Amino acid sequence: MKITPGKFNGMKRVSDSRGIIAAAAMDQRGSLQKALAKEKGGEVTDSMMEEFKSIVTEVLTAHASAILLDPEWGLPASRRRAKNAGLLLAYEKTGYDKTGPGRLPDLLDHWSARRLKEAGADCVKVLLYYTPTDGKEINDRKHAWVERIGDECRANDIPFFLEFVGYEEGADEKGLEFARKKPEIVRESMAEFSKEKYGIDVLKVEVPVNMKFVDGAKSFGGQKAYTRQEAMNHFRRAAEVASKPFIYLSAGVSNAEFNESLALAAEAGVKFNGVLCGRATWKDGIPVYAKQGPEAFRKWLQNEGVKNIENVNQSLRSATPWLSLYQVQEPVLATA
Repeated sequence: MKITPGKFNGMKRVSDSRGIIAAAAMDQRGSLQKALAKEKGGEVTDSMMEEFKSIVTEVLTAHASAILLDPEWGLPASRRRAKNAGLLLAYEKTGYDKTGPGRLPDLLDHWSARRLKEAGADCVKVLLYYTPTDGKEINDRKHAWVERIGDECRANDIPFFLEFVGYEEGADEKGLEFARKKPEIVRESMAEFSKEKYGIDVLKVEVPVNMKFVDGAKSFGGQKAYTRQEAMNHFRRAAEVASKPFIYLSAGVSNAEFNESLALAAEAGVKFNGVLCGRATWKDGIPVYAKQGPEAFRKWLQNEGVKNIENVNQSLRSATPWLSLYQVQEPVLATA
């Protein structure tokens, strides 16, 4: 596939020397505020959000190829990342529209792809709640929304990372029934957003199975949705439909569970191109920050957080460089 020089360079800046995206994620906003408030038992200020993000960024980017932040509380943190680490900035508002069906997304009011690039972003990331079986009206709106962002990123020659998260209204999305539907939701979403019209450069995808329902897995919780072999087949079937580089997101699971899922992907022979891993590295430090303060949190991260991210880095030895998928498109010279 062809890629412009600007997009190619942006993707290189968020990758390691092998061409693997080994990125940390710290763009949580609403969910992080709630978690900190619950542990602290009081209000979480803007300065606390900025401080939390800055400490995570300072400690973990020495062990990551990049960091994903938000422009609302993450810009001070972006200036404190390690020199080797690239920067992805989130473009969407936290959460989704709760006034109607479809979990419709929205973009940040005061930002654009141009402004994110000017703020130092090497890549633009957008999160979309998406389920292929939603009605045509809802999904058509979402498709048009993604197309617009794709065009904006093309115009600014900056890579576009789309993260899509499956859901089902009214369902227990951590339960057995949804676990059975998840492989097809992930697979069909990967097929849809691989289409060239969206202008996406990297798909940020969910692991296509819930490891708690894989019989024989260390994370197995007692109810079976798939055998180990069936789970590996789900990994393969999802990967087969992707014509763009794709990376796995940790989706809030534990570090051990995320690493087990990456090991299963590797065993299945899946050529994934890296990870964007957030809560699996730092979420257990939330009560430390809330109750013991920033320095205790920094020490926790330097010990446990670094162990967590290095565990993920070990799992990435089986990842495949995205460099082999793209050919840099030489700029067209104007003729007299």
